[in-house]
Amino acid sequence: MAIQQEGASIKKIADRLELVNYTTKINLEDCFIKVPDINRPALQMTGFYEHFDNNRIQLIGMVEYAYLHGEKTEEERKAIYEKLFSYNIPAIIICRGLEPEENFVKAAEKAGTPILGTSRATSQFEARLIYVLNYELAPTTTIHGVLVDVYGEGLLITGESGIGKSEAALELVRRGHRLVADDVVEIRKINDDSLIGTSPAITKHLIELRGIGIIDVKSLYGVECVKDSQTIDLVIKLEDWHQGTEYDRLGLEDEYMEILGTNVVCHSLPIRPGRNLAIICETAAVNHRQKKMGYNAAAELYRRVNDNIKKGNQ
Repeated sequence: MAIQQEGASIKKIADRLELVNYTTKINLEDCFIKVPDINRPALQMTGFYEHFDNNRIQLIGMVEYAYLHGEKTEEERKAIYEKLFSYNIPAIIICRGLEPEENFVKAAEKAGTPILGTSRATSQFEARLIYVLNYELAPTTTIHGVLVDVYGEGLLITGESGIGKSEAALELVRRGHRLVADDVVEIRKINDDSLIGTSPAITKHLIELRGIGIIDVKSLYGVECVKDSQTIDLVIKLEDWHQGTEYDRLGLEDEYMEILGTNVVCHSLPIRPGRNLAIICETAAVNHRQKKMGYNAAAELYRRVNDNIKKGNQ
């Protein structure tokens, strides 16, 4: 089941973007943002508050700063600050290393609105801020499985408990691929097409192997064998092999698994003694990547068979 985030902590946003906090009297952990959009309050500073998106983070750049300090007296600025903060704004961020005046900080602290700062250019920072907000506020869900980066393809391995997901992931790590999450995968839908998988902090870089226990992949195999996050491109569903069950042998038509409303290509892989799961998973990832590049081996076989039939009928 998808879980819609109720809000992201301003403290987390500030830490990720390395922002300066000018309102030191305000605890950023008590402040939250619920909307993944921003607003430039230039019109509001001129007195136009119709359709004001006060539930967004307000971004102040050179234009707004120059208007306040070049066109307005100190008393006029105080009135603008008082009116602006009366709308219960979640936070204000000032770009280009511009620092707020004392009256601005006092008005913000009185209203409980944090003022943050960055030295980055406004347009550059705006793009980064929107990405971070979309990530932190994205719909999320958790799936029981293992996520591995195989040649740049995010491979999500699912199946019943004890079927061999962690063992397959460990063998993939030994073959030079990177572990993202074991046992529980947290998935965020950051846009209509992209699903990002991460590991819960408590199990990050750890794998559970029945009969051995918990192993630390980062410590055993090095930092090059782990990764913090990965887009999910392909799902491998491990299941017990049953006599008489029909399995796809050509792969002409893709099957899909729906995650947060997004369809992800899914292959059901029957488990039998002697099958090397790691090599099969690795091959599935490479084959999926090849399909995205425009080549489909199953379609090529189908074309060759049709060509032979046509030649035989001539």
